Amino acid sequence: MRAPPANGVRRRRLPARLALCLLSLLAFAAPSASAGQPARRYAQAAPAPKPAVPVAFESDTKSFPGGGAEIAISISRPVQASVFALERPDRIIVDLPEVNFQLGEEAGRKAEGPIRSFRYGLFSAGKSRIVIDLAQPALAEVEVEPEGEAGRSRLRIKLSRVDRAAFSRAAREPQRVASVAPPAAAPADDQRPLVVIDPGHGGVDPGARAVNGQFEKDIVFSIAQALRDRLIETGRYRVAMTREEDVFISLSERVKFARQARADLMISLHADALVSHDGVRGASIYTGSDRASDAYAARLAESENNSDSSAGADSGGEVIDEVNDILSDLTRRETRTFSHRFARALVGGLGSALPMHKTPLKSAGFRVLMAPDVPSVLVELGYLTNTRDIALLTSADGRAKAGAAILSAIDAYFASRGRP
Repeated sequence: MRAPPANGVRRRRLPARLALCLLSLLAFAAPSASAGQPARRYAQAAPAPKPAVPVAFESDTKSFPGGGAEIAISISRPVQASVFALERPDRIIVDLPEVNFQLGEEAGRKAEGPIRSFRYGLFSAGKSRIVIDLAQPALAEVEVEPEGEAGRSRLRIKLSRVDRAAFSRAAREPQRVASVAPPAAAPADDQRPLVVIDPGHGGVDPGARAVNGQFEKDIVFSIAQALRDRLIETGRYRVAMTREEDVFISLSERVKFARQARADLMISLHADALVSHDGVRGASIYTGSDRASDAYAARLAESENNSDSSAGADSGGEVIDEVNDILSDLTRRETRTFSHRFARALVGGLGSALPMHKTPLKSAGFRVLMAPDVPSVLVELGYLTNTRDIALLTSADGRAKAGAAILSAIDAYFASRGRP
């Protein structure tokens, strides 16, 4: 008898017929390299990588004799561009495929010739936009030429001054903004309230600029993300955001998003700014109304309502017309009553976490608050012209405190309506 293996495990021999069968199967399955034929490969080829988004990394603005000017932007590879003009206010719009703008902080702020300033950013899925604000009527031509270095190109936007009549003839209707798909419907047995968070501005519409150089769109987006995460963690609410990235969404699309989703509450987040008065600070909560509570609220609503126009996406009176056509005055009054109820809860909640404006509760005709069947408020979280407000809103601790305070107000509001 053969001695057992050193590891103590006895090996058993396979029957000869079974061993022959296994060898035959292995020989059949193994890839072969016959004469003149490559061995077969059974692994699937990896999918082709998605082309990288071109990067815009440098810009320059200069004027020419005779009132002309040019904006030159260096881009990592050639792109196709289209250009058109808009009136009231006068603007030149340049549409591009999606571009990753990595321009310096001062880009677009230099006035030259007919150019007052320009803005840039993501306008819709796969589409970027440059908006040039004009000091005088001017028309533009766009050229893309090789820059001779690693496939780089230079986008040249050349503006020439024209008279008002010529500019008016060239101006045409703005392009329609792509719709925002509402969130998927909840299962029938999910009765949790749906809260829509609306980070103001985005993409080509940066909003106000803080004294530290940051844009309103980025500050409020960070706070919106923190609030969304906090709401989801409770498990008590369904949550959706009107934008999940730095992209432009028109005011009418934001309202439509909340309505189509059948939202129970919509919170639009913004940050205020003043030309002067650095000492003014604190949060304010606005509800929608036909008549502004004061002159400042009226001016702020007018400014916010013009954000579509500044991005080259004039939306007219679509939201208000829809309100008048569809729902009764009774429904609108009930919705506004609920909006005021939540606004009062929010004033009390935010007051424990953030400094509040001396008149924290106001109202005006904000287009984003015109959903006739969705209680909505607009929160100005602070002043970007106040260094203390900026420090608070851009800190992790400040975002956490604001999120906790808003959550507390949401809990109180739905409790008052008999919702879990």
